[in-house]
Amino acid sequence: PVPSLYLQDTYHATKKLGFPSEKVVVNVQKYGNTSSGSIPLAHQDGIADSRLRKGSLLLMTGMGAGLTWGSALMRWSL
Repeated sequence: PVPSLYLQDTYHATKKLGFPSEKVVVNVQKYGNTSSGSIPLAHQDGIADSRLRKGSLLLMTGMGAGLTWGSALMRWSL
C-alpha cells in the first residue's frame, strides 16, 4: 500500500494485519499526495530498493473522492 492522507489509514491497517513495515512502500513524503498515481510510483520505488522482485506478491489499493476505492492482488512477473 502507498499511503496518502486517506491511505495513511491503510498503512496503519497493514500494521494491524501483521504486514512487516519493510514490505510496505510509503512514498507520500517523497512525492506528496499523487492520488492513483501513487501505485505506479510505488512500483518503481519498490523495484529501485529491491522490495519488488519477480515472484513478489503485490497488493495494490487506491482510493478516490467519496467512497470509491479499488484493490488488486497480483504476482509480479517482470
